[in-house]
Amino acid sequence: MWKKEPPIRIKTRRQGQTAAAPTTTMTRSTRTQGLIITWTQFVVVAAVAMLLNCLVCQAAGRAPPEPYYGRYIGQFSNFAHGIKGSIYAVDESTLFVKSFAYDGTGPDAFFWVGKTARPSPDGYIIPYPEEYMGIDPPILQAHNNTDIILRLPMGKRIKDIRWLSVWCRRFTVDFGEVFIPAGLDVPKPRVLPEFKRLAHGLRSSNISVLDAKTFYIPNLHYDGAGPDAYFWVGNGSEPNIMGIKVPNEIGSLEPLRGYQGEDIEIQLPGTLTVYNIDWLSVWCVEYRHNFGHVFIPKDLDVPPALGQTKITTTTTPRPVYSNCREVLPNKLQVKWELQGEYLQIELFGRISEDQYMAFGLSGANGRAQMAQSDVVVAFYDTTARVFRAEDYFISDLSQCDGQRGVCPDERIGGRNDVVVVSGDRKNGVTSIRYKRLLQTNEPIYDAAIPTDREVSIIAAIGPLNSRKEANAHSHTSSDHNPDDIRINFSTRNDHACKSSLYDVKDESGPKPWPTRKIEGVTKFRAVIGPTGGKRGYTPITGVPSWGIAWYLNDLLIPEITVERGKTYEFTIEGGSDPAQPARFHPFYITDSPEGGLGQKMGLDARKQKAYAGVEFDDDGDSIPTAAGRYCEWQHRGIDRSAESETFEDYKLTLELHCEEGEPGYLNWTVPMDAPDLLYYQCFTHNNLGWKINVVNSGASATGGQHWSSRHLVVYAISTVLSLVATRRGLASRLLA
Repeated sequence: MWKKEPPIRIKTRRQGQTAAAPTTTMTRSTRTQGLIITWTQFVVVAAVAMLLNCLVCQAAGRAPPEPYYGRYIGQFSNFAHGIKGSIYAVDESTLFVKSFAYDGTGPDAFFWVGKTARPSPDGYIIPYPEEYMGIDPPILQAHNNTDIILRLPMGKRIKDIRWLSVWCRRFTVDFGEVFIPAGLDVPKPRVLPEFKRLAHGLRSSNISVLDAKTFYIPNLHYDGAGPDAYFWVGNGSEPNIMGIKVPNEIGSLEPLRGYQGEDIEIQLPGTLTVYNIDWLSVWCVEYRHNFGHVFIPKDLDVPPALGQTKITTTTTPRPVYSNCREVLPNKLQVKWELQGEYLQIELFGRISEDQYMAFGLSGANGRAQMAQSDVVVAFYDTTARVFRAEDYFISDLSQCDGQRGVCPDERIGGRNDVVVVSGDRKNGVTSIRYKRLLQTNEPIYDAAIPTDREVSIIAAIGPLNSRKEANAHSHTSSDHNPDDIRINFSTRNDHACKSSLYDVKDESGPKPWPTRKIEGVTKFRAVIGPTGGKRGYTPITGVPSWGIAWYLNDLLIPEITVERGKTYEFTIEGGSDPAQPARFHPFYITDSPEGGLGQKMGLDARKQKAYAGVEFDDDGDSIPTAAGRYCEWQHRGIDRSAESETFEDYKLTLELHCEEGEPGYLNWTVPMDAPDLLYYQCFTHNNLGWKINVVNSGASATGGQHWSSRHLVVYAISTVLSLVATRRGLASRLLA
């Protein structure tokens, strides 16, 4: 029987409107084409439908309007040269300019910011592009509706500026401007709880939402034993099967490996954002089991995902291999391990970023033959900024034409059966770990990897072409193996590598100078100077430099030794004007071998500790305190480091120039609990300083070339005498 009842009023969250439910309801049951629906069933179905609709509405309702560029600031005012563009605050130190236009004819124009009432010469440059070459930022070029990301330099925040201008320094002219609203509330990363610990040892530290698509998961632990586990996101009150896989930290959708305290960053796929999901979990698809999860708040106000997020994560721990062969002397090593039906390979190559390394099965057993071979070409893609390993088939020794030649399998109708596991590049060595099935069931382009016998292999390094594909190498013994090398991939302890490629010295350059060490000195003078090319900073530290470094007591990045509880005085002459980024180098002491605290944000900043030269404001932002006039050792002419056998010889080719002003001072009493190793660094730039060895009172470091107070005095006198003698000799030659 049917009975009339008042309509049910339902208010949806999304539309905020009321809608009438059907005006007839069922009191007991009704039969429709043999289907019996009870009132209870109807209510349950309706409730489920309402819940699903509400979840969808909730997810969509908390999302910002699309497209999302951050907090809107305003439009550029155009005073000259066709300036236009919409400006957004992406995060506390990043601006986004949508559809920027400028005719490019200004003689000395830059993006310019400051905190005066209006744009004025009392401002400073935002370098664009950010990763420019040379000492000075390039002049702003023409743009026609270009989307631009601008990062404030030297640790500045949007709260520290009042305007953004396109400014010509030469004529002090404002081409266009926009003003920052007072008290602008900019989007910020959001810190969440750690993973809930449910199974397989899953745990982490607090997870952060860096932007609308990016999660940072520090100190991740997981035993890797789940048979079909993935990062998994979705909607609902608990993780469930209606979720979506999220690629791991290297962009792979392979089941998750084990993690042992690593810091990783993952990004949501496609158009998905954190505003569309309720949780992030580690989920086993095969057994429908939740290993652990974290809920996503509904009140997020995080930065948009415009490609601005940059954070340093830990290097993936390397497995301990029992097998290693050096297939190209001092150039290429291969390590391998059988993992069930997979072979895992890790290649280590001393190659540049525009080169590849290739390894695989020879085209003919018993000799090294490139033709008809099945190889993997591995390299770092500088455009996509990812490590890649591609499955190749070599039909002919020619460039791939889409049918024949040295071709990726995917270009000639096959598939890429190689899965990248991890990659790294440091100290001139690229390492890429990948795995491949022993038998891929692709008979034309892939050879089966035997495990019951030795097989001939081939290896090579060479240049990449514009398509990021392998170009021909030069066919010398140093870039491919001319002799037959055989490997049985099922063996263990086949370890013929005598040393690490990281320890290989670059014989192509001049001999590096030994590291200087200073002990027994309590007063230091810190100035800026050149790095000494291939003889100085880079061979000493093992990392690239950007052309300048600290000189302490007139020595290039010496290691200094200090005693706990003792006070040391530093005179700082690295520049004090933030408006000149290339000449603004505040001095500080830290536990970071990289430095540059002023350009680090959020989690990156918290990864290092400052021991001296830094204070913190009420917002927790770091402020440098050790800055003074700018002094720099400069070349008298061209850089003579390559032809200077000793640093003392090189020093005679330099002369010290100091600007007007007063030096800065830093007095540092070494804490009793200071670690054994610290670093003196530049607050605003990475990699300018070097080591501080911290010892107990009365102890001293051993080894190396040490410089005490007496040594320094003798060295200074000898330097002056040599300089005088050099100048007298030059004068005599000129008079003659």
